[in-house]
Amino acid sequence: MERTLALKGELWTGRSLTDENRIELLLKSLHLLIAFVPSLAALSLRYTVVLLILGTSFYGLCEALRLRGLTIPLVSRLTSMAARRRDAGRFVLGPVTLGLGALMALLLYPSPAASIAIYALAFGDGLSSLIGKLFGSIRMPFTGGKSLEGSLTCLAAVFLAALLVCGSPLRALSLAVVATIVEAIPSRDLDNLLLPVITGAAAALILR
Repeated sequence: MERTLALKGELWTGRSLTDENRIELLLKSLHLLIAFVPSLAALSLRYTVVLLILGTSFYGLCEALRLRGLTIPLVSRLTSMAARRRDAGRFVLGPVTLGLGALMALLLYPSPAASIAIYALAFGDGLSSLIGKLFGSIRMPFTGGKSLEGSLTCLAAVFLAALLVCGSPLRALSLAVVATIVEAIPSRDLDNLLLPVITGAAAALILR
């Protein structure tokens, strides 16, 4: 299949469906790493906040330099490998909103609400997108093409995560439903902000 190698920091185009699946696997593998944030915050909330700020800022700087044709070792390579078609030639915003989403959850909500919000971001959004991309066949209306399989994965993932945190099946199910509705909104990378903020607010109310 014909490919075009983009110049001056732009991304590959002309990827095959198999390539897109590999990209989604890589992207969501990186996405799931945000699940370590609650454990780090339990050790030191202050240092975890600083780490998120520095990490997000460093990525943003590297991505801005990449778009100007300057390659940053490892970071630019990973960004290019994990970029979707829609990101070709553009600033890849996902990692920024991912870091900001986790940061907002930590700053806005106490534990365990913050933990549930971040787990919803990591597992609910991450796994639902992966399953929907690889196996989704039933497209839901008004969701921008998101699949029923992906939404059910989000529901199950957030339910299990919330159950492990709060120990109440009813509360966990309520939070899972909220997260699933938010995840189904066709908000592109902004779901990395909406999902933890709204799920965290619901958790703070339900668990108080």
